[in-house]
Amino acid sequence: MDAAAEFEAERGRLTAVAYRMLGSRSETEDAVQETWLRYATALGDPAARAEVRHLGGWLTTTCARICLDVLRSARVRRETYPGQWLPEPLVSPLRPAAGADGYAPDPAERAVRRDQVGTALLVVLERLTPEQRVAFVLHDVFAVPFAQIAGALGTSPEAARQLASRARRAVNAPDAPRHTADLREQQRVVAAFTAATESGDLNELLRVLAPDVLLIGDSGGHFPAARRPVTGADNVGRFLLGLYSRAGRYGQRVRSRPVLVDGSLGLQLATVHSDGRPLRLVVAFAVHEGRITGIFNQLNPDKLTGLPEVTADDTWPPRW
Repeated sequence: MDAAAEFEAERGRLTAVAYRMLGSRSETEDAVQETWLRYATALGDPAARAEVRHLGGWLTTTCARICLDVLRSARVRRETYPGQWLPEPLVSPLRPAAGADGYAPDPAERAVRRDQVGTALLVVLERLTPEQRVAFVLHDVFAVPFAQIAGALGTSPEAARQLASRARRAVNAPDAPRHTADLREQQRVVAAFTAATESGDLNELLRVLAPDVLLIGDSGGHFPAARRPVTGADNVGRFLLGLYSRAGRYGQRVRSRPVLVDGSLGLQLATVHSDGRPLRLVVAFAVHEGRITGIFNQLNPDKLTGLPEVTADDTWPPRW
């Protein structure tokens, strides 16, 4: 097998690693491409090539170092980001199937679901330092040994272990949205959510929202959006019904369809803003013990490129 073919065999894993570290499709693609360039360079240097004893491990370590540099620079960019930040969603079709959970993902997304993290955890990972995020993703998600993580971080295995431990505590903090439901349970809960928002029944909506539910909207400054997270069932419920009420007053038709967002059930919506501009959204949910613990509205058009259009046949509420 030649070098390019060997790298392509590892590309899926590297893409999964980089996306979970960076939360950006474009930055993920750049990191994986840079990993390939460094590998190709190493092949031309006998001394460097001798260090590539286990290709998968070498590529993962190299990719992690690249991601670490990106994360360090991203912290500065996030400080000046207009409003709240959410990751670029990985969206794929939801295909009915006779599986254990009642649905099958698009084949291209099976690797994403196999090492599933989801939008909720990507949001929580933003609380971590770059070093903590790299250590957590590599160890807790991809089972990379601490000795290898230490090489990526330029530290000792014990220090890498401590970084992952601190990250784990942050991820499991009481205020972090829990997402434990399988796709069948997600479908039941999200269907109840859409029915309640369509009817405008606040009491029914509160039944499906966890008391400490969190709502985050990322418009990138392109559309009006809450500049801080909305928290608590009553606040989130009233906020959502206000949005749908305003859409109805302006006669805006909302089209929607269920999709997979980062491997979990979500919604892709299309409507028209009150100022006449087309408005697209991708909504991800966190679901735990039969209730929604997190709602993540991505409406920044810069992060929604390449999505298939929601057609005129799609309706609100969505067909399940």
